[in-house]
Amino acid sequence: MILLATTLLPVAANAAAIAQLKAFVAGTTTLSASFHQVVTAKNKREEAGGSLEISRPGRFRWTYSKPFDQLIVGDGKRLWIYDKELAQVTTRPLDNALGSSPAALLAGSNAIERDYVLKENGRQGDVEWLSATPKKSENTFSAIRMGFRSNVLVEMELTDSFGSTTRIVFSDLRKNPALRPGSFSFTPPKGVDVLNAQ
Repeated sequence: MILLATTLLPVAANAAAIAQLKAFVAGTTTLSASFHQVVTAKNKREEAGGSLEISRPGRFRWTYSKPFDQLIVGDGKRLWIYDKELAQVTTRPLDNALGSSPAALLAGSNAIERDYVLKENGRQGDVEWLSATPKKSENTFSAIRMGFRSNVLVEMELTDSFGSTTRIVFSDLRKNPALRPGSFSFTPPKGVDVLNAQ
């Protein structure tokens, strides 16, 4: 009997992160949080911060407030990226963008399980980690790690095909808050260049 318990224990422990991801996705229709982001590339490190709002599926608002103002909005049909400093807006169909940004990935209905192979990645401190490997080679990210605590996403690490790593730590995360519908619509400001990508 002791042998059986010892054999079963690792299985239960190893299932923790994927089980928490599924509970998080199933139990979250809206989400708001603050975030701190660090992008590391060859001899280069950039830090940024801001806030996000998500209404699943397909609607999100990802606002960078430092070191520069940038807004990324998914309105359910299109993705809008507004760079205030450049006075430029880039837009493309949302279907072509899902999975190409952390916000789009989190806002999808089941994009993570549909597009990625999930694997338990162990526990570090009080955070359970999983890794997600894309099933298609043309995916923007070559690898993703997600850290969960108490069925809540607290951290993401994303590696792109160029070897850059983006680490995002979430704070003040609220599940299922009431969000303004207007948060997920975007009209380009007058005078900005609008680039329509496919």
